[in-house]
Amino acid sequence: MKITWIGHSCFKIEKDGYSIILDPYEDGSVPGLAPVREQANMVLCSHEHGDHNARHTVKVTEAEGFPFTVTEIRTWHDDEKGAKRGSNIIHIISDGSMRIAHFGDLGCEPDAGQMEQLLGLDAALIPVGGFYTINGVQAAKLIKSLQPGLVIPMHYRDDEKGVGFGVIGTVEQFTDQLEDVSAIPASQLELVASKDMPGRVFVLQPQNAVH
Repeated sequence: MKITWIGHSCFKIEKDGYSIILDPYEDGSVPGLAPVREQANMVLCSHEHGDHNARHTVKVTEAEGFPFTVTEIRTWHDDEKGAKRGSNIIHIISDGSMRIAHFGDLGCEPDAGQMEQLLGLDAALIPVGGFYTINGVQAAKLIKSLQPGLVIPMHYRDDEKGVGFGVIGTVEQFTDQLEDVSAIPASQLELVASKDMPGRVFVLQPQNAVH
């Protein structure tokens, strides 16, 4: 499967000409990012905030032989069971051999049952910026527990590119907690099932960054 980071929490996952877009953002809702203008066979949104639910920015086309299955894990957008920001959905996308989890705007620690569902991931797309979501330290702790094949951080501030909300943290607050980190000068990554490098972190470049 191919993973493309469009920016913020928006990703495109592709296989054999089929695709899913996750958490597209409204035009102008995320500083430093160009509008989302994508085509896919499915759009998934973790919650109904404008920087995650802009389904209309994606042209959806029907497809036969769709290779993905999607599992939802219902969580919270905050650490007070939704009292501050509501609910959140973790989406697990599988092609039958590999599993990718998009954690949305996770704002709490998953419970024991949810953790069990999240074991054995080939890839974890996880927010690390804090304020609206778990922060870098919390995200690193979660990754160390789950030990997915690889990790792609999202939903953080990049001062060099001028991307992201000013109130959220930078990716370094996450990567400083971990050892095996690679910065990739591209927005795409080919996912190959790899359980021999648990927790390896790949920092991608947002496809829609203006600068």
